[in-house]
Amino acid sequence: MAKIGTSRQIKISTEFITLGQLLKFADVIDEGGMAKFYLANNRVLVNGEEENRRGKKLRPGDTVELKEGKFEIVDK
Repeated sequence: MAKIGTSRQIKISTEFITLGQLLKFADVIDEGGMAKFYLANNRVLVNGEEENRRGKKLRPGDTVELKEGKFEIVDK
C-alpha cells in the first residue's frame, strides 16, 4: 500500500496524537476538517489494521500506512 522508500517518522512530545493530527503533520491534508473526508475516501492502515476514525489515538511505536507513504510515530 505505501510507496516504497516513503517511510517517515513523525516525532511527538505528547503521550499521543490523533490520526487527524497525523494527517496534518504529514502534510496529507491542509486543515483538520479535511480528515473525515480523507478517511472516508482513502484506505488507511494503523498497525496493519484498517482505520477510519480521525480521533484514533496514535502513540510512539504505532505505524500508519497511507497511499502517500508509511509513517511511524516516535518520541521526540
